Amino acid sequence: MSKLKELIDRLCPNGVEFKSLKDLCTIKTGKGITKRDAMEGGIYPIISGGQTPMGYYHVSNRKANTVTISRVGAYAGFVSLINEDFYLNDKCFSIVPNYSNTILVSFLYYYLKHIETHIKELQSEGGVPTINTQKVGNLTIPVPPIEVQNEIVRILDRFTAYSAELQAELQAELQLRKEQYEYYRNLLLTFNPSACGCGTDAEQEMKVTPCGGGNYEITWKTMEDIFEFRNGYTPSKNNPIFWENGTIPWFRMEEIRDFGRILSDSYQYITPAAVKRSGLFEKNSFILATTATIGEHALLIADSLANQRFTNLKVRKSLSDKLLTKYIYYYMFIVDDFCKNNTNVSGFASVDMSKLKKLLIPIPPIELQEKIVAILDRFETLVNDLTHGLPAEISVARERYEYYRNRLLTFRQLSA
Repeated sequence: MSKLKELIDRLCPNGVEFKSLKDLCTIKTGKGITKRDAMEGGIYPIISGGQTPMGYYHVSNRKANTVTISRVGAYAGFVSLINEDFYLNDKCFSIVPNYSNTILVSFLYYYLKHIETHIKELQSEGGVPTINTQKVGNLTIPVPPIEVQNEIVRILDRFTAYSAELQAELQAELQLRKEQYEYYRNLLLTFNPSACGCGTDAEQEMKVTPCGGGNYEITWKTMEDIFEFRNGYTPSKNNPIFWENGTIPWFRMEEIRDFGRILSDSYQYITPAAVKRSGLFEKNSFILATTATIGEHALLIADSLANQRFTNLKVRKSLSDKLLTKYIYYYMFIVDDFCKNNTNVSGFASVDMSKLKKLLIPIPPIELQEKIVAILDRFETLVNDLTHGLPAEISVARERYEYYRNRLLTFRQLSA
């Protein structure tokens, strides 16, 4: 940092000039390509707006070391630096400096990443999120002397590598913890005596001695004996009375990805007018993804609804005093795996519901359910709670990197 300060004090003590991106660079949209073309094979990644290539193509239309900005869709505004020759789809811009002695590609990338949140705010309102060329071109970029740019890039390259290595180590440790958690969760929930070294598999329909001791009678019932099944749905988007000023949570897969598997709040809300005669999905029931992204579940802790990807599972009243909600929540991970392995292969991917309804579920005594839940709650807190353990360390590492990157890329503008 002392060398950078010396360079700034010597070369730009009064600030740096800011220029519009359109004056510094050529901004050009890629060329459209179909998924069929992408499936034909090739060696060049197709950059198409998302965070991963949509496929590979046999020719390229952009050179390595090019900055791109996604312009359409959920990732509109996402900034990338592509380090190999590639094919740019029409869902992205390429940003190429006009003169290499004015602005470095790596400096340009780091600065655009620094203002990525602002770029995303340029999305058009309504319909499909889109960012147009004019808005991107009007972005202003600081242009410090090349020597200063080189030093900032050198520092950020080293810090990026260190941060990436640290995050990779933490992610590997977190993955190991997750695998341990999943192993013990499955061990506790399959009621397989031989897995605990205390009996044979044939005993599981009678009596088992789980880890920790104690003999327990296990009852087995099918999914359809335990749950009432209901389908999710999407109220018409063309009818504003279903959506405007809505207060009822309406869940999609996005909520599970972003908020986890215990849900109360959603991104979108519906009004009472959108609710069918059958009523809401009740608090302490479950949603299970049975089409599209199959094998994901969540516990609902508020009366709500979900879209048609989900099937709602509510414990029948006759069994409500024999099953803990949190025990079912954990056992649903095993149901998730069953769903992934029992799908209809023709047409739109969906779970074989006839098989799912006949799936046998173990119902141990409440005392044993409480013990299992207590153990798994501790595991889940360690692995998933973003305020404790490794996930928090990963978050801190990212925040520290972003803090120093932002400090390095904040400049005083040269007075006119």
